[in-house]
Amino acid sequence: MPKDAAVPSRQPMRADARRNHDRIVAAAEAVIAEHGAEASLEEIARRAGVGSATLHRHFPTRQALLETVFKGRVEALCARAHDLLSDPHPEAALVTWLRAVGAHAVANRGLGASLMRGARDGEPTLGSTCHAMIVSAGDQLLTRAREAHAVRPEVTITQLLKLVGAIALATEQEPDGPAEADRLLALAIDGVRAR
Repeated sequence: MPKDAAVPSRQPMRADARRNHDRIVAAAEAVIAEHGAEASLEEIARRAGVGSATLHRHFPTRQALLETVFKGRVEALCARAHDLLSDPHPEAALVTWLRAVGAHAVANRGLGASLMRGARDGEPTLGSTCHAMIVSAGDQLLTRAREAHAVRPEVTITQLLKLVGAIALATEQEPDGPAEADRLLALAIDGVRAR
């Protein structure tokens, strides 16, 4: 190809294509929350009101669909952390965000782990990139809480995220899973408060 040959740019989506895309993503979010990362693509297409071919035109692979769902959720979670940095009560801000992380973990049911398994040749995956974004966002909130002497100084954001993830995993099969996860998180948070 000549050096000055134009590389085709992606055309903006037509309005009907954008609607289909958005319906597929919304359906995928709901089905993944119910059935986990291995949810049926056929069920996602059915709930979105589109055919399988339309789903695959927008998302040629399961991985592409999972990445779209996960990336949007992680960006919202990180934006929430950023908004909470201005909260005058650092402990309350951290707790609010950890509860949001818990809800995120319950809703994603294995999505992050599925994306992390997709790594090849040591290249970063979206799952690992999103994990780094969450760690960074949470660490800022934890630092503020630590500076306010609201949490024990040895607590790390990685420990808190593991704790939230374990609680989500332990409660995902329960009928009242999200509420039970929130109750367990409240107990755990009491254990990390400064004495």
